[in-house]
Amino acid sequence: MAADTPLWSPSEARIAEAPLTEFTRAAERASGQSFASYRDLHAWSVAEREAFWDLVWDFCGITGDKGETVLADGDRMPGAHFFPDARLNFAENLLKKSGSSNAIVFRGEDQVERRLSWDELHARVSQLQQLFVKLGVRQGDRIAAMMPNMPETVAAMLAATSIGAVWSSCSPDFGEQGVLDRFGQIEPVVFIVPDGYWYAGKAIEVADKVAAVVSKLKSLRKVLVVDYLGTAEDVAATIEGAEALEMALQPFAAKAVTFERLPFAHPLYILFSSGTTGIPKCIVHSAGGTLIQHVKELRLHAGLVEGDRFFYFTTCGWMMWNWLVSGLSCGATLLLYDGSPFHPSGNVLFDFADAEKMTYFGTSAKFIDSVRKAGLKPITTHDLSTVRTISSTGSPLSPEGFRFVYEGIKQDIHLASISGGTDIVSCFVLGVPTEPVWEGEIQGPGLGLAVDVWDDDGQPVRQEKGELVCARAFPAMPIGFWNDPDGKKYHGAYFERFDNVWCHGDFAEWTEHGGMIIHGRSDATLNPGGVRIGTAEIYNQVEQMPEILEAICIGQDFDDDVRVVLFVRLASGVVLDEALEKKIKAKIRTGASPRHVPARIVAVTDIPRTKSGKITELAVRDVVHGRAVKNKEALANPEALDLFRDRPELRS
Repeated sequence: MAADTPLWSPSEARIAEAPLTEFTRAAERASGQSFASYRDLHAWSVAEREAFWDLVWDFCGITGDKGETVLADGDRMPGAHFFPDARLNFAENLLKKSGSSNAIVFRGEDQVERRLSWDELHARVSQLQQLFVKLGVRQGDRIAAMMPNMPETVAAMLAATSIGAVWSSCSPDFGEQGVLDRFGQIEPVVFIVPDGYWYAGKAIEVADKVAAVVSKLKSLRKVLVVDYLGTAEDVAATIEGAEALEMALQPFAAKAVTFERLPFAHPLYILFSSGTTGIPKCIVHSAGGTLIQHVKELRLHAGLVEGDRFFYFTTCGWMMWNWLVSGLSCGATLLLYDGSPFHPSGNVLFDFADAEKMTYFGTSAKFIDSVRKAGLKPITTHDLSTVRTISSTGSPLSPEGFRFVYEGIKQDIHLASISGGTDIVSCFVLGVPTEPVWEGEIQGPGLGLAVDVWDDDGQPVRQEKGELVCARAFPAMPIGFWNDPDGKKYHGAYFERFDNVWCHGDFAEWTEHGGMIIHGRSDATLNPGGVRIGTAEIYNQVEQMPEILEAICIGQDFDDDVRVVLFVRLASGVVLDEALEKKIKAKIRTGASPRHVPARIVAVTDIPRTKSGKITELAVRDVVHGRAVKNKEALANPEALDLFRDRPELRS
């Protein structure tokens, strides 16, 4: 395919139907301007932030009292205040719909399937709300969940936030210390857990882990055990202060849910950094900032409308879960899946999409690459006619991954590669449904966000690599970090590099089409000979090779410089011999540049990754350099680190 030809362009009919098109017309009326392109609309949304966010509130139908002021101290970052007079409730905005149609469809790896109508979801939220009130939960109290991605988790979050409690969650595969590193910092009063979960064909019990965690969380008033494996009552009987959820809810008849309207900046969620470089940071997000950013992204960028069937493959320990559940605000049905996406085969999610007439299919770049390497072709085996958008995040999607979506999954589809993070519980750059999709490129910056790429001197650069920044305040900035009263940790995380400007820590580049390429985390950027290189550029080359299943790349301090070291996990039966090394180096040299060619290539049998599936370059770099990895509990497979320790290939 020619480089000057997009992989996909939206039809005129699709453009006309997109909520973004309707919003553009509303923005033109509000501003008295004409926007010939998305770039024009984006420029206005950044230049006129007050008018833009005011219009988002109205257009997306946010329920609450908006107040008179849209933005106060808008030139301060941190320190800006959006909608300082507003009063709203997050859960109220997600539970506007009622009726007998599906609000949630859940499918577990064990093939259990459950459906909750909107009325049934309201009823379950009502019961949980009454239980929390009886337990003495008040505004600002923390409710923590170590839960699978299942309907009870969504309902409990809505009940917690309906009364102004603060929600925090992780997935049940976290180890004891990983849970304590997170929830031990925020002192929850209620802890919600399952009796177990399914993964890769196995029922995994968690009773011993829960008991150990509970014994050290001294702030707890109640532990609620959700039935998944059929043993909730038995598990609850072994844990002090625990009760099976269904038993705890029995005294409460469903009634209308009440919603406590609170300030825009009231805390909603506590999310956690990955923790691979130390104890996880507790990032506090506001109810109003999260809500208005999510409805903007879901309605305008994802194009969700009432009745859509919205899916994202995620655990409750990844910010994509928080993004997914906000789909309720659009009147969309949430399609929840819990378990391995490759059990019994890589078709399981496509089976779900086919059966449930999915309209938005969200997943990770790693999943797309794994499907491609498994030789699967859903385009020929599944009916994906209803799927309008495929979204990819978690790590940069390679050009090969872009091509595979159109060749192997569906031809007429909006491929939305998105990037942002836990830090903002949303996206900086993401899909634009009215624009073409170019190979390897994220389509554009989010509306209302002054996203840019700066060099080391703080100067904007075009078609040149630099730091991803946001130069003006935006609503989804965190309130701050938990237990950081003077804001020193919060300021140091994002505002130390460039004064009064958010520096995100991604190594990025604008393209000639106005899109963006993320080259990886800037703190994992390679610097051989003083030249900055993004690891994603190397992965894009080697992961096209059938001999290589996956790779991880680091910079090793060596001989007063940094040399590039590439670790590869090879396909079955493949051996890393001299011929394959030459082939890998030639592929990188021609596809990236001579500077990207690794000085050493080393075969390993596994690659460490976080619970959310991201490879951990920094942890590998620490092991190679003989440094302690500060938080192995953040890793899904910490034992893999041993494969990188004291490698003889790296001594000379």
